[in-house]
Amino acid sequence: MGTQESYEQAGGTGRRALLGAAVLGAGGAVLGLSGTARAADARHGRGPGGLGDLPVPTVIGHRGASGYRPEHTFGAYELALDMGADIVEAGDLVPTRDGHLVCRHEPEIGGTTDVADHPEFADRKRTKLLDGVSTTGWFTEDFTLAELKTLRATERIPANRPHNTLYDGRWDIPTFEEVLRWQDEQTRRRGKQVWIYPELKHPTYFRKLGLGTEERLAKLLRRHGKDRKNSPVIIQSFEPTSIQRMNKLVGNPLAVLLSGANSRPWDFVETGDPRTTADLITPAGLKEIASYAQGIGPTLDLIIPRDSAGNLTEPTALVRDAHRAGLILHPYTMRNENPFLPANFRKGSDKDAYGDVFGAFQAYFATGIDGVFTDHPDTGLLAREEFVNR
Repeated sequence: MGTQESYEQAGGTGRRALLGAAVLGAGGAVLGLSGTARAADARHGRGPGGLGDLPVPTVIGHRGASGYRPEHTFGAYELALDMGADIVEAGDLVPTRDGHLVCRHEPEIGGTTDVADHPEFADRKRTKLLDGVSTTGWFTEDFTLAELKTLRATERIPANRPHNTLYDGRWDIPTFEEVLRWQDEQTRRRGKQVWIYPELKHPTYFRKLGLGTEERLAKLLRRHGKDRKNSPVIIQSFEPTSIQRMNKLVGNPLAVLLSGANSRPWDFVETGDPRTTADLITPAGLKEIASYAQGIGPTLDLIIPRDSAGNLTEPTALVRDAHRAGLILHPYTMRNENPFLPANFRKGSDKDAYGDVFGAFQAYFATGIDGVFTDHPDTGLLAREEFVNR
């Protein structure tokens, strides 16, 4: 659809209405639903088709079950489904030199593959400016897909997850087309629709390299018949203009990711837009986002800020204001380990030990969020069960 106006006339309102079914009640805490009512919502979802079929709060496997397997591997994706995740974030999408979209946390792959162990690629090591940050390593855009397929995935944060290094080298780098085929296969095998939640990484950076990712993603979704408003694929990006571009290319549910309040999306930096995340989360900013997207993915600190000691304080008005704008909220990222939890939910000083993650989940669920990204889907599901039945 060529313009925002034509989008509105041709069904944009309908797409937002679809999410409106998920927004109503938003986990029960907002509308004061009983535990029994919330449990029914979690079992059956709200409304026919699309996002209305998902339980609320929705548990999203962050890069798969990345608390247990190296992220963005089919091992992590399948384990997330085995654990019961409602959605799998299958794909932080970055392009290869020959234009294929692959699933890596960042275009720099020195920290998530064994590329450093490949002498044939030693001369590919570069220092580049990635969204204004000097970054040294190996970058997907300097490799063909065939070359990337010779690499194996490794654990990204071995200091926190030494147990995950057991699985280093077991899986290769998946392409997004492989993910789409895997999604169909898993849907058939499991007898239920598998949902995925890909993210467009650094789209402005790649567009300047002549590797625009939005058009490539739209082409793949159309090829596989997954470009519609009820398709089980939610698309997200930290760059609002990238989501606006996707809004014109496909009918999928869309979400704008939001970092810290004082940060600026990189596309805003490139175009001279002075607004920060703080501007985007005002009622006016949220209303604008709702004109081209159906949801937001804020950092958890935008839901409940932390004080100088790292303890949770009082919730902000973001959940209320986003729901009033017709947006759902899927904040990121819940992790079990102490270093990633608010200080008042940590236990002991062991950097690998689990803290009181169930207590943290309850605090965030109580704000009325519609779902959450987590590296540990099994923990998230148990926390949801406790929340909806309390």
